[in-house]
Amino acid sequence: MHQTSPGVERAVAGARDRAEQAGADAVRLGHYVLALLEEDEGRPAVLLEHIGVSVPAVREALRGGETPVAPDVAVLFNAARAWSIAHRHDPEFLTDAFLIAVLRASDTFRASCAALGFTPERLESVLIKSEARAAEPVSEVTVFAITEPTAEVDAARVLDASFNRAREAARVLEDYARFVLDDRFLTQEVKELRHGLAAAAQKLPPRVLLASRETLRDVGTTATAASEYERASPAHVAVVNLKRLQESLRSLEEFGKVFGPDLGRTLEAVRYRAYTLERALTIGAGSRERLASARLYVLLTRAQCVASLDWTLREAARGGADVFQLREKGMPDRELLPLARDVRAWSREAGVLFIVNDRPDIARLCDADGVHLGQDDITVKDARRVLGPDPLIGVSTHSVEQVRQAVLDGADYIGIGPTFPSKTKAFDRFPGLDFVRAATAETALPAFALGGIGARNIADVIAAGARRVAVSAAISTADDPEHAAQVLKAALTQSPL
Repeated sequence: MHQTSPGVERAVAGARDRAEQAGADAVRLGHYVLALLEEDEGRPAVLLEHIGVSVPAVREALRGGETPVAPDVAVLFNAARAWSIAHRHDPEFLTDAFLIAVLRASDTFRASCAALGFTPERLESVLIKSEARAAEPVSEVTVFAITEPTAEVDAARVLDASFNRAREAARVLEDYARFVLDDRFLTQEVKELRHGLAAAAQKLPPRVLLASRETLRDVGTTATAASEYERASPAHVAVVNLKRLQESLRSLEEFGKVFGPDLGRTLEAVRYRAYTLERALTIGAGSRERLASARLYVLLTRAQCVASLDWTLREAARGGADVFQLREKGMPDRELLPLARDVRAWSREAGVLFIVNDRPDIARLCDADGVHLGQDDITVKDARRVLGPDPLIGVSTHSVEQVRQAVLDGADYIGIGPTFPSKTKAFDRFPGLDFVRAATAETALPAFALGGIGARNIADVIAAGARRVAVSAAISTADDPEHAAQVLKAALTQSPL
């Protein structure tokens, strides 16, 4: 079984996908190169840019022409492994070694790539020079906290393995945030964490990690557990790699201290960032699942309902409303709690979610499904201490910065707005449809556009990117709340989440 990097595995899968999409009878060498160049920050793309070759031009040329059929992937793996052993003394080969193996698989293909400006020999010469520079002696001005060569090598072996594990786990998490959650903000957060890892690694001389690597005699390469090959879902993949990242960071931090306190402090900061990222990634995925079908959110105030509160709720729920929020800011607590308990009972009968506005204490006492917080209310952290881990916590946001903060704070969903002037609440300013566009593009966390939304303007809100809305007057002042909810829900369900 070959030891490959995750990048090589992605490239092989990507080449097969490209061949299938093109209707080709077999995977071709061009499919492998295109898959290897898929990631702009990947080693092959960076290598081509280093020698002055335009990656977009290579992609365009290979997409437009037919290239030779690739040999069996095992043949390419054997060639890449042989190159890595010869030049890096390591049987685990990376994407650059695999690219060289692909280029050497056919004289015809080699000539085609030479016409585009790159050959396996040219790439190899750059890589060999880079490896040689990495092995050069450290400058005399570099000062370490240790003097024993054996201690340096032992600590560096741990750091090398842990940096590799942490980077690989971070790449898996970036792919999860990007392709599974489709979340731009979290994708950027993971990418910045990877850059933090790279910055930490640069605090060590280039030769320390590579010179200490000893894969062939690493006793851990043959120690495996059955669970390592079991993944139940993409979310499970993310959970496993979050733990792998954190464990690697802890090992990096502890053994990094051998080289001085600065490296340990840098890695500690990255580790704490990973904990925040874990909360955002897992809560975001869980919230999307719990609110998967929730499109229409109704804010109810007893005084604003043209009929009784219980009738309005039942009729709107019959029309398709999914979530109801009790919003009674001026009501005394002794009156608010019994009302909240009544709404809890009515919402259970109707099979809908029930949220209390502003008050996590009332939400807990009436066993609501969650609480909704404004920017001036208590924090998500404090609300969570009152409610516990399971209830939903929503946060009103009025800017992209507040959206990002709500995600990192661990909100389950957000309200975005106000979108239009409202009949039930006064606002100082209206971020409007531009904010709806920006917020829905920034995060995949469930987001409900709110503020003055009704049947006459919901099409504009949907066109701006919203797939969920929160309304008040459109339901509470309607003579027929069931029909009003049906109209809004129909508009929303025509647009996929």
